[in-house]
Amino acid sequence: MASLLIPVSEHDHLLGPADAPLTLLQYGDLQCPHCALLHPHLMEIAHELRDSLRLAYRHFPLVEIHTQAPRAAEAAEAAASQGRFWEMVSILYADQDRLDDDSLVRYAKKVNLDAHRFKKEMASGVHAARVRADYLGGVRTGVKGTPTLFINGETYQGKFETHALVGALLHASRR
Repeated sequence: MASLLIPVSEHDHLLGPADAPLTLLQYGDLQCPHCALLHPHLMEIAHELRDSLRLAYRHFPLVEIHTQAPRAAEAAEAAASQGRFWEMVSILYADQDRLDDDSLVRYAKKVNLDAHRFKKEMASGVHAARVRADYLGGVRTGVKGTPTLFINGETYQGKFETHALVGALLHASRR
């Protein structure tokens, strides 16, 4: 796995300017403990490099290991439909041990979502296709686990630490 097959687009969850010279894409699983540890680092980097970095997210639920990950991903999508994707993702990563439906509704309320709409979307499964499409795109690209990162379309294979990631981003900005 070397290059991203499906380019980052408006279809992805994006944080940062569209014309940023750097794009960092994460394939993540909302029940993955490694993704949860990485998330605050990515948010810190996005804040620090705000004008130079566009952060993107795609779902890659490893359902064989993390049985609640697909449902959590759908909850994140339901939050996205109300403009609160990143807030919901932060809560889901922080509270990975509680991803049952009642907890998801509590998190929705915590990020000020319309709870009725959230429950309706969750009950209908309207966001499952989006989660599945992200996952299948990752499979096509060669993603095997989470977290998997791409910097400007190239696989990042370094450490998942702020210093290492910033170094890789700075290196990519010189190319």
